[in-house]
Amino acid sequence: QVQLVESGGGLVQAGGSLRLSCIYSSIYTINTVSWHRQTPGKAREWVAEISDRTLYDRSVKGRFTVSRDNGKNTVYLQMNDLQPEDSAVYYCKTRKFGTDIWGVGTQVTVSS
Repeated sequence: QVQLVESGGGLVQAGGSLRLSCIYSSIYTINTVSWHRQTPGKAREWVAEISDRTLYDRSVKGRFTVSRDNGKNTVYLQMNDLQPEDSAVYYCKTRKFGTDIWGVGTQVTVSS
């Protein structure tokens, strides 16, 4: 069984920062964890991921940083210089045995 729970979302002014957390529980080793976001009426989009390296979408590169603490089974998404277009529900995801496993999401709202 694998479960993911996100936290850390909220309301912030443009230029501000938030740190999202994704706590995972699993009897299996979790390697790759990715962050995605979705706004109403749009497809969910990939933002960043961490495995043995980190990767970022160009829209967040230089502003967002993904990291992990294996001792706490937690992956973080540090988001700096947030802009209104970053407003979305943010989800973390992993994949095991060919199945995508998603958290329930956390809302991030950036006011201008």
